[in-house]
Amino acid sequence: MSGKVVLITGASAGIGKETAKKLLAEGYIVYTAARRLESMRDLQELGAIAVQMDISRQEDIEACAAKVIGEQGRIDVLFNNAGFALYGSIEEVSLEDARYQFEVNLFGLAEITRLVLPHMRKQGSGKIISTSSVAGKMHSPLGGWYHASKHALEGWSDCLRVEVKPFGIDVVVIEPGSIDTEFAQVSGSPLLRNSGNGPYRKQAQALSNLHRSSYKPGAASPPSVVADAVVKAIRSEKPRTRYAVGKMAKPSVAMARLLSDKAMDRVIMGMVK
Repeated sequence: MSGKVVLITGASAGIGKETAKKLLAEGYIVYTAARRLESMRDLQELGAIAVQMDISRQEDIEACAAKVIGEQGRIDVLFNNAGFALYGSIEEVSLEDARYQFEVNLFGLAEITRLVLPHMRKQGSGKIISTSSVAGKMHSPLGGWYHASKHALEGWSDCLRVEVKPFGIDVVVIEPGSIDTEFAQVSGSPLLRNSGNGPYRKQAQALSNLHRSSYKPGAASPPSVVADAVVKAIRSEKPRTRYAVGKMAKPSVAMARLLSDKAMDRVIMGMVK
């Protein structure tokens, strides 16, 4: 697979960075994109081509796609990994913040995908891999906008998969469970800011405590388990459409599929008492 061209968004930390390291070690040509260019210096030292890109800015997205195609003439894999989690009650989270959640987790992702697809069609091959979450199959209190963005990504990916299959392009969804990343810190602050002092404060504090315990050192799976799944999907001639990986990923997806809505509600609310 040496010489294959890969673009990874959200590569400044966690899953994106770990995936980049694994692919660089295997001889792929890896472009890494993120807002924090300085956080990708280590990847540059390993051979990555780092690009500063804010996934919510159209001009950044266009410049990134143009750079990869302009320098390589092709792109074989797009790993849509950029994203974040907005938590807070639906009543208290502003629509401005909710729109930004979708801008990062869905619309920016869709735009970079839209820009690389013509080149993959021309090649007659390619892989679009996107980081969703078990949140794309489940629900929880105070996670409405985050869960909605991941549910939307799941449905969007299903539609894209059947559209581009005739052109030799595969579409894969990665559904991580609890992964040892910045998730708890990044999600916890807006959760308590949005809902920590109002009518939903008990749920907010309980969910904040749950996140801290689920993502404390040793409690969550390392990012490498997700990176391994991405590499496996890239290597495979016939990749699976979904890979549920990491702590509690497969049990969570199974519960969401097998339990009734009310039974699932009881399980979830029991976790945030």
